[in-house]
Amino acid sequence: MSLAANVARRKDHLLIRQIALGLALIFSILPAFANISGTDRPDYTPVKPTVDQARANILIARHLQFTHFRDLEINESLSGQVFDAYIDYLDGQRIYLTGEDIKNLNPVKKTLGAALKTGQLQPAFEIYNLVQEKMVERMHYALMLLEPGLEELNFSTEETIQLDRSEAERPANMDEMDELWRKRIKNAVLAQRLNGTDDETIIENLTRRYESQLKRVQQARSEDAFQAYMNAFTGMWDPHTSYFSPRNSENFDINMSLSLEGIGAVLQSDNEFTKVVRLVPGGPASKQGQLQPADRIVSVRQEDEKKPVNVIGWRLDEVVDLIRGPRNSVVTLEVIPASASDESVTRTIAIQRDKVKLEEQSASSNIMDIQRDRQNFRIGVITIPTFYADFKAMQAGDPNYKSTTRDVRKLIENLKEQDVDGIVIDLRNNGGGALHEANDLVGLFIEKGPTVQIRNANNDVQVLEDENPSVVYAGPLAVLVNRMSASASEIFAGAIQDYGRGLVVGSQTFGKGTVQAIRPLNHGQLKITQSKFYRVSGGSTQHKGVIPDIEIPSRIDKERIGEDALDHALPWDQIEAVRHKRYFDYSSIIGDLRTRHTERFTNHPEFQLLQKEIDFLKAQRDQESISLNFEERKAQQARIEQTRLEIANARRETRGEEPFATIEELNDWQEKQAASPDTTDDELDFIIREGGHIMADMLELDRRMASIIAPEPVTAQARP
Repeated sequence: MSLAANVARRKDHLLIRQIALGLALIFSILPAFANISGTDRPDYTPVKPTVDQARANILIARHLQFTHFRDLEINESLSGQVFDAYIDYLDGQRIYLTGEDIKNLNPVKKTLGAALKTGQLQPAFEIYNLVQEKMVERMHYALMLLEPGLEELNFSTEETIQLDRSEAERPANMDEMDELWRKRIKNAVLAQRLNGTDDETIIENLTRRYESQLKRVQQARSEDAFQAYMNAFTGMWDPHTSYFSPRNSENFDINMSLSLEGIGAVLQSDNEFTKVVRLVPGGPASKQGQLQPADRIVSVRQEDEKKPVNVIGWRLDEVVDLIRGPRNSVVTLEVIPASASDESVTRTIAIQRDKVKLEEQSASSNIMDIQRDRQNFRIGVITIPTFYADFKAMQAGDPNYKSTTRDVRKLIENLKEQDVDGIVIDLRNNGGGALHEANDLVGLFIEKGPTVQIRNANNDVQVLEDENPSVVYAGPLAVLVNRMSASASEIFAGAIQDYGRGLVVGSQTFGKGTVQAIRPLNHGQLKITQSKFYRVSGGSTQHKGVIPDIEIPSRIDKERIGEDALDHALPWDQIEAVRHKRYFDYSSIIGDLRTRHTERFTNHPEFQLLQKEIDFLKAQRDQESISLNFEERKAQQARIEQTRLEIANARRETRGEEPFATIEELNDWQEKQAASPDTTDDELDFIIREGGHIMADMLELDRRMASIIAPEPVTAQARP
């Protein structure tokens, strides 16, 4: 028999064996579902897996085991983790499945590993159908509670409700589940009453919300179940590895970011909500100024519609499609701000759709003067929103194509002509972009040398280098970063820090130090992590990000935003350092720099207000439960509004401006500010100025900073 025939025969035997194992698995766990699902499902038609999905499942399993950076085995332990992740994906707030339901599903928990290897999807689809059925039950129960009116809901009791149920005990049985949902309805009603909505409108709004969610469940598709299951599976390797269905073979987030008719926001699913992950620099949402990372979208209204569409419980792709629309049209989002203490606090944001223009993402510069007793320092500031390059113009051979490095080179030359004493590079909120631009940008500030290391799953290390020995700027340098600085921003900041070429100032960066590739499947695509970034000093940018030399607090919540806030994120590690020069040793002045910074901030009214605001937001986020008593909630809301008013008026006082008389006056002013294209972020101006002061400190403490063109002839070792 020929070799080809032998191979074909083996494949047939393997396929038959996989099918047999899968069938045995299905029959072994069917009793588990029989214990749970005994209804006729009058409002829900169960979805079923397809042969194409089963084949895609097998391909995904092979890719994960053989090409992913992380080496994981599909075994019983992983099976249990996939089960838990899948249940969390479908019922993250634990408001549909009872403890009894989970107990009855336990026989399935140990079998998913074998099912994932063989492409047997029926167990996962049964779980999906069960959760959908439970959602139907809950929607009917909510509508039943609303039907007679709100008179039976007592808002004078001392009841409370837990805000985040992601780690709460599940209701033990249906009676406890009903009690939980009674409280959820009370909270939803109370939230709207506190906003001044009358009871008739509240009933109409909530009825529309639950009927809409019920309709979404009834429209469930087979691909919804498959995508949810595969992403629970791929998420075991790392949070950036994910499956995209054929309809959404392009990443929804990327589509949203680059859409010619969008708002420029990266979105993701967050239990029942759609959450803002980040804003695209230069995009409509970023320029409008009100939408923020971690805000959750409640409803969407088109400019030609009177009533908004409630999108709680909608699929991500449906929300994205609703937010898109004709260019220059206005879409209005109702969001729960990231700082909100509960879901009763919402904000309405109107954003004019437009495309994200390359020129509006371009680097820009200005000059600020820092006055000291004996000298005035002129500090140049270069703001880089993203690492961009006009690839089309580059490929077409246009000698004047735009790129980050080209633009920054011109800005530096212009600043040098104006005799600046130092330069601050502002990378806050820069989520990355073109890797080669980060490499080239480092080259503007160093003589030739390595900039970043890339290690793949086989432990092969590639070193990217700046091969141009010329230095465009050799003077004092500082780099501003925050929690939203990621990927290419971290590569640049890390290289500047490792070379001793400048100081990094701000807050710990995001920590995304991984590289993904798109793998086509027979059905959809797989985005898979295959490499990891490492600094020239050997440490990874993954998980830890870049730790600033001088830290400045930020309003952004590190526990909710950042790589280390994501489940199954790849860990930090390090490899060997590569030889690189060290331009300046800051150890002799870093203590004095930090002391001066601390003293300046301690006595600075803007910083005191920033710290007060950070403490206020943290207290709001740390609140675990909330009262369902109307008077208590009203008093709490009044306290929150009073604190907001006090902080805003204190800030206005420092600027010699008239205080706001009421919270309504403050809200109106904020709406007008957000609508103004010339508005700027108070924290941005304040932190940039502090970066200038740190630069002036550097020059005062060590005049060698003014001429570091000749690097110290040492080889840097790995940083601790």
